[in-house]
Order: sequence, then C-alpha cells, then structure tokens
Amino acid sequence: MERAVVTDMVVKCLEEILQQDGQTPERPIDATAQLIGQDSLLDSLGLVRLIADVEQRLHAEHEILVTLADERAMSQKNSPFRSVSALAEYICLLAEEQHGHARA
Repeated sequence: MERAVVTDMVVKCLEEILQQDGQTPERPIDATAQLIGQDSLLDSLGLVRLIADVEQRLHAEHEILVTLADERAMSQKNSPFRSVSALAEYICLLAEEQHGHARA
C-alpha cells in the first residue's frame, strides 16, 4: 500500500470522528496531527474509535485485515498512535508483512 493513500484514509477517519463529536480543529488535519499526548485531537475513546474505523476501512476498501492495537503496537518504544504519520507508517508495515505472507 502506498503511504499517501493510507495517510489520507487515516486523516479522513479522524476528520469524520471529530465532525461526529462536533469538534472543529484549529488548523487543517494532516500527517503531523497528534493522536495521543498533550496536543492530541482525540481523547482515549476517540482514539479507540479511530483505530476501529481505520481497521474497518482497510478491510472494506483494501481487503487488508489487521489488528492495530495489539501487544506488538503497545510494546514499541515509539507508539504507532502518536501521530497520523506514525499510524500510517505502522499500517504500511503490517500490510507489507501480510502481503508477504500471502505470497509465501
């Protein structure tokens, strides 16, 4: 999967969640948007919703079945949930691994 495609998908999911919650970000959402931490756009429930939405969209639109919030993700030194960019990078890694296993 192309990282730009994944980034756009994560941004779209994030925008939809914020819109559902009646939130309007101060600036346009892009790859640098924080998902956790002090400057995060989401609370913990919002992050869970984002993860679920992204997983569902990956499966529905790209036939990629992944679990984003697992032990591997939680044990990383740098969380894949820290920003849109980090999450997109993690998704691409998982998709590449899954695609590699499918060919083997």
